[in-house]
Amino acid sequence: MIWVGNLFKTGSRLCRCRVNCQVKRHYIALPDDVKSLRTVVSPDISKIRNIGIMAHIDAGKTTTTERMLYYSGYTRALGDVDDGDTVTDFMAQERERGITIQSAAVTFDWKSHRINLIDTPGHVDFTVEVERALRVLDGAVAVFDASAGVEAQTLTVWRQADKHHVPRVCFLNKMDNLGLSIESIRAKLKANPVLLQVPVGSGKNFTGLVDLLTKQKMTWKLNSTDDGRVFETKALSQADNPELLQEVREARTALIEQIADLDDEFAELLLTDFGDNFDAVPSSKLQEAVRRVTLARKGVPVLCGSSLKNKGVQPLIDAITDYLPAPNERHHDLVERMSRLLLPFADQHVEIPSLTAGNIALTVGLKQTVTGDTIVSSKSSAAAAARRAQSDRGKGKTRGEQANLVLSGVEVPDPVFFCSIEPPTLAKQADLENALNCLQREDPSLKVRVDPDSGQTILCGMGELHIEIIHDRIRREFGIETHLGPLQVAYRETVLQHASATDTLDRTIGERRHIVTVELAVSPVEDSSSMGSSCDFAFEEEVEEQLSPEVKDAVENGLQSSYLQGPLLGYPVQGVSTLIQNVSMEPGTSPAMVSACVSRCMLKAMRQAGGQVLEPVMSLEVTVGEAHLSSVLGDLSQRRGAVKDIQSRHDNKVLLATVPLAEMMGYSTILRTLTSGNATFSLELDTYEAMNSQDQSALLKRVAGLV
Repeated sequence: MIWVGNLFKTGSRLCRCRVNCQVKRHYIALPDDVKSLRTVVSPDISKIRNIGIMAHIDAGKTTTTERMLYYSGYTRALGDVDDGDTVTDFMAQERERGITIQSAAVTFDWKSHRINLIDTPGHVDFTVEVERALRVLDGAVAVFDASAGVEAQTLTVWRQADKHHVPRVCFLNKMDNLGLSIESIRAKLKANPVLLQVPVGSGKNFTGLVDLLTKQKMTWKLNSTDDGRVFETKALSQADNPELLQEVREARTALIEQIADLDDEFAELLLTDFGDNFDAVPSSKLQEAVRRVTLARKGVPVLCGSSLKNKGVQPLIDAITDYLPAPNERHHDLVERMSRLLLPFADQHVEIPSLTAGNIALTVGLKQTVTGDTIVSSKSSAAAAARRAQSDRGKGKTRGEQANLVLSGVEVPDPVFFCSIEPPTLAKQADLENALNCLQREDPSLKVRVDPDSGQTILCGMGELHIEIIHDRIRREFGIETHLGPLQVAYRETVLQHASATDTLDRTIGERRHIVTVELAVSPVEDSSSMGSSCDFAFEEEVEEQLSPEVKDAVENGLQSSYLQGPLLGYPVQGVSTLIQNVSMEPGTSPAMVSACVSRCMLKAMRQAGGQVLEPVMSLEVTVGEAHLSSVLGDLSQRRGAVKDIQSRHDNKVLLATVPLAEMMGYSTILRTLTSGNATFSLELDTYEAMNSQDQSALLKRVAGLV
């Protein structure tokens, strides 16, 4: 039996069932103190930690994961992202580019605990990979570049974790500026950072840390050849640096006061037994209080280290087991029966006979499922779970204590890029369709549609890199050499003013005549450029009372169909409010005819209201040396960019700007040329803005083939 919340699928291999179940090079023999295989496969649920590693790109997620695997004994050598030999970045594209593209699961033991870990991507194009992982995880580790603090994609993944109510710990990697990182967590993430460690040194001089709970000092060697497996731990003494002693004393007092403000039980203990001497608070009591604060998501423990320099990772793993929740503390109680189970070790899988609740496992052979589905053994078991949930609600349990029948779905942003894709020959069309179906089941952010006019297959994705990776995977994994058309931006449309329209549909099909007349009015919402500005509709009160539920559904279907095609260029519509003023029909008229009439009438009204193209505008963050700043600014001005701020970060400048997505085609190559490769950038969708009349006119001509 397996807890459905922690079912993690094998991606494209799931479609083709090509799973190698043999133990391979990354698998370590069972330690001598393990009594039986059952202990490994089915540990006590309180000792299980299901966690994800999340962060901005290049913050050090995969490097941190690699160190965890090495120190736990799962691997025998330290992998390196630049060398392309890490465990979790096993895809060819990941090793070539040095980035994580697809979430990967690994399982390892640490002391008396079992840790199921998922390494997630940090690139904005693959945000949905973070989404699908967080919805089934119990806790997360947010990794920060301590020299940069909170970055663009950090905000995105943090919001995703907030949405799924996932407790977190923070790891300040590349230990450099503690104060900057703490303040950015507090200001930008609106979180409550709980500092548990004080670093000893920073940057190249970072040698260790002091645990504020135990007042133990941990020191690692400075030489680059040391693997960090062995480090010295000793209690602080008066012989230590007086400045360090004073810093630790003040930080521990601040920690105790902070926890007392967040946890009533600890505050009562403090006032009752240790009011005169905070320093006498036992570390075990403080640790218990920090765990309660973390599970309640009132605060976020903060630890520090340098994964690449092999410092501070072991205390981070301890914090995962100490502060993040076990599966039974997350109130999921559904069980499932699977015919074949596999234990994940990145791209290696070991077949197992059974698995208890709370673990992460892989399963194969599910032909109809897609990412985001909740699996149940039968309709009757789902109905029984629903009755249990209803019964729990009746007993007055809080929302967090109710049995969850269905996990929250994966929220997928709308694609911002699209292009046509064609097979090398017509004989390969069926193979291409099969490949795209498999990839869509794995990746909900990938959308495929057929253009009704040209008959071309259209590939829609989250960015240039996303579509490039999909194209490469079709070639490598499915053996199809496809051709991509020019990359195009996914614009949207809205209306400019109020307009009304009436339309009548009169059709005779066979011996049956269908007659329906629709009257409606459209108008723009107050802020149609907002990303959250969807289309809405309402019936006039008299009309709503007269219509049957079937006709109302038909009207809604017609409106939803019309929202997919705007009045100017056929892009999806947003920010349009519709009022249904009249729907009259002859007896026997089918709902399909009602939908068709509503859709036609809606398009007529939108054309009368005047159309406006909305283009996606991105938030851009560029980190560049001061010597190249003017070149980057000059290039940005030619891209219709608007500079918001220029910040200093050590020897670099951080440029914050907004720029239309249409102007960012091939930007990575241009930026590399302008700066000799000494710059990095990140993009995130900010909003949709109305194009000015000149740009809109040029776009209309370009689409019409006039230029």
